[in-house]
Amino acid sequence: MSGRTDSDTATDTEPVISDVEEPADDVSDARRARWIASGTGVLLCLAGLAAALLRLTGSAPALVPAAYALGAAVCALAAVLGSRGRTRRALWLLILGTMVMALGDQFD
Repeated sequence: MSGRTDSDTATDTEPVISDVEEPADDVSDARRARWIASGTGVLLCLAGLAAALLRLTGSAPALVPAAYALGAAVCALAAVLGSRGRTRRALWLLILGTMVMALGDQFD
């Protein structure tokens, strides 16, 4: 009966390193996702506005620049939502805005 009775408590006091590092990784991942969503939204918005202005000065039907402008507006909304942390909705709006601009390109 000379054995230790508290042998199970030695494993309970060991520090768990993975629980300490996860919150910092989650914060940086969320910050990176917000920057990517807002940056992509701004980039697509500017591209859509430039395409709308180029098509407006040409002989394209009126539906083409309107589709580009609408797609740019949707991408601008996605940029705003992405900067506020709504990255999933921003991603879907970026996809929708790009699809609207591609649809306007098909009418050209």
